[in-house]
Amino acid sequence: MPLDASPDRTDETRCDVLIIGGGPAGSTAATLLAEKGRHVVLIEKDRHPRFHIGESLLPLNLRVFERLGVADRIAAIGVHKPGARFVSDEHGRNTAFSFAEGLSQDYTHAYQVRRSEFDETLFARAREAGADAREGVRVLDVALDAKGGHRIAARAGDGTALAFRARYVMDCSGRDTFLATAMGAKARNPHNNTAAIYGHFRGVAPFAEVEDGNITVHLFDEGWLWMIPLTGGVMSIGVVSNPDFFRRRRGDVEAFFLAALNAVPSVARRIAQAELISEVTTTGNYSYAAKVMHGDGWLMAGDAYAFIDPVFSSGVLLAMASAEMGSEVADAWLDDPARAAAMARSFERKVKRAIGSLSWLIYRINTPVLRDMFMRPRNRFGMKQGLISLLAGDVHANSGSRVPVIAFKTAYRLLSIAYRLGYRLGPEGLVRTPRAAVPAPAG
Repeated sequence: MPLDASPDRTDETRCDVLIIGGGPAGSTAATLLAEKGRHVVLIEKDRHPRFHIGESLLPLNLRVFERLGVADRIAAIGVHKPGARFVSDEHGRNTAFSFAEGLSQDYTHAYQVRRSEFDETLFARAREAGADAREGVRVLDVALDAKGGHRIAARAGDGTALAFRARYVMDCSGRDTFLATAMGAKARNPHNNTAAIYGHFRGVAPFAEVEDGNITVHLFDEGWLWMIPLTGGVMSIGVVSNPDFFRRRRGDVEAFFLAALNAVPSVARRIAQAELISEVTTTGNYSYAAKVMHGDGWLMAGDAYAFIDPVFSSGVLLAMASAEMGSEVADAWLDDPARAAAMARSFERKVKRAIGSLSWLIYRINTPVLRDMFMRPRNRFGMKQGLISLLAGDVHANSGSRVPVIAFKTAYRLLSIAYRLGYRLGPEGLVRTPRAAVPAPAG
C-alpha cells in the first residue's frame, strides 16, 4: 500500500484513530473511542441511508445497543424478533426456537431491521459522540507507519483529494476488506463456498395465522432461504446455495430468483400473492477470512477480517462485538503499545473462537443429520438450550453453555455414525433408511 514518501503535508487532517467504513462495526468503534475523548475520523464511501443486507439481528446485539445508548432508537425502527423458525419440506415439519428458552435470560429477543435505517442510526450516534464522521468519501490508499503516523489518501464525492495522518487505523470496511485486499491477505473459506441472491417483497403471507416476527429459514436440497419480516409489511427474502446451483441460471437474474423461490413448496405458498418491490441483488464469494487480523497500530474488525455464511444471522453481532473489543485495543495502543499488543492477541483469540463456534453449525447445515436434529430437537443434557444460546449469539464459550454444546456435538457425531450405517433420526428415534439414499455427512 505505498504512498509517495513525502514530507508532512500542511493540508493533512491529523487524528488519533481513523476508521475505514461507516457500517455497524465502524460506527460502533467510532462512538466508543470518541466517548473516551479520542479524536476519531470515520470515513464512509456511501451516503446514508443506503441499502444493505444483513437485516436480522441477535439478542446479544442488545447489550451493545445499550452501551452505545441507542437501544430505544433501534427498538423504534425494528420488528420484534422472538426467535428463529426452521422449515423443511422434506420432513414436512417446522421448528421454532424461542430465544427465551436459551441458557442466558439476560436478552431474550432481538429485532429485524431495515439496514438503511439501522446503519444511519449508528452513524448518527457516532457523530453525536464527537467523531468526525464523513460520508461520500472513499479511501484510496493507506501507508501503514506506526512510528511516523499512518498516512491515508481519500477522495470526496466532488473529486477533492483528502489526506489524513492517523496514529491508529481500524479497518471496518466490511466486505470491501480494504486492508486484507491491499495486503493480498484475503482467502476464500474452503469449507463454505456459497453465494446469495435476494430482494424485498410486499404481500408475503405469514407462516402461520399472523406474522410473529421470527426469521424463517426454509431448507431445500441445495441450500436454504431466509424470510425476514420488516416494517411496513415488507419481507426480505434470499436464497443461499453453492456455485453449481447458480451456474444453472439461464436468462435474467429476476426470473431465476423467482423460479428458485417457487421450486420450494413452503415458500411458493407464501409468495403466491406477493409483489417484488426491489431490484434483485446477487452476492458471491460469501465466506472468507484474512490471514492476519492486526499489526502495529492497526486492526481489522467485523467483515473486514472475515465473513461466514449468514444462516444464523451472526454478521452484525460479530461486527459490532469485534469493533467493541477492537476499540479497547486501539484506545490502549494510543497510550501503551506494549500493553495493547497483548490485548490484540486476546482480541484475535476471542474473534476466532466466536467464528469457530458458529462455523461448526454452518458447515453442517446442509447435512441430513443436522437437519434431522433441527426438525426433531431434544433437550437431553440441555442440548436444545445450548443450541438456542448459539442461535442467540452467545458464542463466547463459558461454563454455562459448554456442557450443552458439547452434548449437542456429541449427539451429532453419534447420529452421523448411525447415518452411515443406514439409520436416520425419526419421530420415535432411529429408523432404517434405504442404503442407496445415505451419502456420508460431514463429520
